[in-house]
Amino acid sequence: MILGIHDGHDAGAVLIDGEKIFAVNEERLNRIKKYRGFPELSVRKVLEMANASPEDVEVIAVAGVFRKLSRLKELEANLKALFGRDFKRKVLFVEHHLAHSASAYYTSGWRDALAVSIDAAGDGLSSSVYVARDGEMARIAQSTYVDSLGDFYASITELLGFRPMRHEGKVMSLAAYGKPTYDLSTIIELNGLSFDNHLGVIGVEATNELAGLFGYPLSRAKEIANQMKRGKLDGELQEKAIEIAASAQAHLEKLVEELGLKLKGYGLPVAYAGGVAQNVKANVVLRHVLGDDKLWIFPAMDDGGLAFGAAIFVKAQIERLDGRWRPFKLEHVYLGPAYGREEVEDFLRAEGVEYEEVDVPSFVADILVEGKLVGFFQDRMEFGPRALGNRSILADPREESVKEGLNVALKRDVFQPFAPSILWEKAGEYLEDLEGRPNEFMTMSYEASESFRREAPAVVHIDGTTRPQAVRREVNPTYYSIIKEFEKRTGLGAVLNTSFNMHGEPIVCSPKDALRTFREAGLDVLIAGEFAVFAGG
Repeated sequence: MILGIHDGHDAGAVLIDGEKIFAVNEERLNRIKKYRGFPELSVRKVLEMANASPEDVEVIAVAGVFRKLSRLKELEANLKALFGRDFKRKVLFVEHHLAHSASAYYTSGWRDALAVSIDAAGDGLSSSVYVARDGEMARIAQSTYVDSLGDFYASITELLGFRPMRHEGKVMSLAAYGKPTYDLSTIIELNGLSFDNHLGVIGVEATNELAGLFGYPLSRAKEIANQMKRGKLDGELQEKAIEIAASAQAHLEKLVEELGLKLKGYGLPVAYAGGVAQNVKANVVLRHVLGDDKLWIFPAMDDGGLAFGAAIFVKAQIERLDGRWRPFKLEHVYLGPAYGREEVEDFLRAEGVEYEEVDVPSFVADILVEGKLVGFFQDRMEFGPRALGNRSILADPREESVKEGLNVALKRDVFQPFAPSILWEKAGEYLEDLEGRPNEFMTMSYEASESFRREAPAVVHIDGTTRPQAVRREVNPTYYSIIKEFEKRTGLGAVLNTSFNMHGEPIVCSPKDALRTFREAGLDVLIAGEFAVFAGG
């Protein structure tokens, strides 16, 4: 057994036992969003899921190199407490960007590929490019933490009053409301396969420099951001903020396109991870350059996926030594904790909750047609930042007004879009620019077809794009059946799917989390396994 650990922000653990994978991030268990620290609960949970003990772990793959003595001693104390005094015999450290790139390459199903990671910073670097052949990875390019494309976008995020390293998606969403008006090529450019930061500073210093360059009142940034969150987008400073967001997004896309054109010259498909890979609009540009079937984005692309990358890298090296390594394609990310029928029913009874057993696909389709908001909780939790039908809130996407109700219920920012889950076989009809396999992990946006814009306005962004999850029956049969039943009633093979959490909280993990969030959000129905709980019940 190989245990992967990420001790840092987005902490988590992954256990690989042969072909079985168990994975969870600490935030889902301790309910602290983006938790930074040692993932003790995650380690215990993946061992429990595998019915294993600490003694069964043969290798502990730690993502990241710990340079601060205090942090290293803290890590070692935590490992010693769990694995005993001889824990050091099992520990292997895997550098940050190697873990990111490995997570993408070793799940891509490709024997030969380019493995690329781009983020803000990790172990002194902000990007890396590897040539990967027959399970071996050789780095051919990198950018330092100063020449950071991720930090550039994070500084824009902070400049506009949002939280850097967390709210970059809000800047991407906001960018769709405006047009780029600033040329940012003097700030950061591509140089070969690396980036050049012409500001020469990062973090808060870069944010201050950008405020001067744009003439943007940094002292009022949070005030303006809060106004935009509530829907005020038409003031002078709000419009300036939108122009900055649009310009930053356009520049990011330009740099990603330039990088993609250079990568294409190697004649290899690209496996991609890192925080910047969360930008689904930039991913579209990369897809158009490389082709639909030449780009794989690891679904847990942010630092929450580092434990996975460390573990699967070590697994691949052991297999290479034995001559056993073969390409592996990750088919799904339902790798987290599950709660069985008895456990769910016992919990509901203990809470004094009234519930009834239902035929889930037919029942959920009926209540969605009635306009109800449904908290949907089933089977193993998703690993990564997206809810993909096991810890989701579902709604009817045919009426745009449903967005307002969800934004109020979940305390979301009004300018952020909602996404659809669509039937696999409907992807070609609903997505205008689909050329290969549809995306199953919400890591990519597409141009919505005219018919889909008309039929499902609640899941199409203001710029006409949508970020779908294409659902296959063999991967998630219950969820697929719900969408299929909804199609029978409405003619639309898609539902609105947003993550089952209040804004600013982690996605729910347990029945307890689901019931609490269901009540706090004021949803109409909670589906927990085979049981339905109604509002007020």
